[in-house]
Amino acid sequence: MHEARQYTRKEKNAVQCSLCSHRCTIADGKHGICGVRENTGGTLYATTYGLVSAEAVDPIEKKPLYHYLPGTLSYSLGSIGCNFRCEHCQNWHISQADRAHARLFSLSPEEGVSRALASGCASISWTYNEPTIWHEYTLDMGTIARSKGLGTCYVTNGYITEEALRELSPMLAAYRVDLKAFSDDFYRKVCGAHLQPVLESAVVAKGLGMHIETVTLVIPGVNDRIEDLEALIRWVIENLGPGTPMHFSAFHPDYKMTDRGATPAALIEKICSRAMELGLRFPYAGNVARSRFENTICPACGALLIERRGFSSRMVDLDDRQCRKCGEKIEIVRHA
Repeated sequence: MHEARQYTRKEKNAVQCSLCSHRCTIADGKHGICGVRENTGGTLYATTYGLVSAEAVDPIEKKPLYHYLPGTLSYSLGSIGCNFRCEHCQNWHISQADRAHARLFSLSPEEGVSRALASGCASISWTYNEPTIWHEYTLDMGTIARSKGLGTCYVTNGYITEEALRELSPMLAAYRVDLKAFSDDFYRKVCGAHLQPVLESAVVAKGLGMHIETVTLVIPGVNDRIEDLEALIRWVIENLGPGTPMHFSAFHPDYKMTDRGATPAALIEKICSRAMELGLRFPYAGNVARSRFENTICPACGALLIERRGFSSRMVDLDDRQCRKCGEKIEIVRHA
């Protein structure tokens, strides 16, 4: 058992967790909404520390991260549990699993870093389920990883508190955050959470110097109103900057949301085009084959900087962090 960080003790052996924005008060013998942080006798434990459900070597583009170490591999780890209850979750078999029924194996932070280096990866990504609730483990592994020259990435729903995010900041380089909708009603009904803490965490991450990319899964009839998406794009431009890569991904039916079809590719393209009109420099289309919005294009002269097909990429006219054609500075991280 590994004692948790980010909590305070209360009366009658209760504790209050300050890791995510639910800020659960947890009675003795109970666990938080995430299912993996448990109170035993007034001490909060991180019960999945060092327990892994999924391990892979992925292209960084699969996260998706297009402007952080493009063209490299990322050693990717996930565990179980989540602080959201998204009805459309594509990884529900681990995000909603419990330890009694999950297939888990032990992996120390040191061994994780060793495996990342041995597999030729440029970074470690904590992904597949919500990394926020794996806080102690990712903090330990990430600290070692950074000392070895590796990049570090969170693929997150963004429900982390400011104090927890600040604790991670010395080791966390990239913050790939879901902006699931620009509606608190959506977050409450579909995810069991709220919108504002997600927006606030993204602003904090930006202020801490992390590289940020956002992903919005566009669900037909649920969060696909163009007016709402325009408001989200404007918020990102004003609060995170026009150079923030925004990924708009096509939905496919999964988990508890099988009552609607996939998102038309034409709608994703329309959203990306509108994002450019609003001043976003790098809108991207996800889950759409052969889209012009897969590629990174110079926003100044239109030169092809990075060409992508699926999760593969090819550098074309990108010279470190500027366009070879016109010299425009590109918001991109090429080295860990």
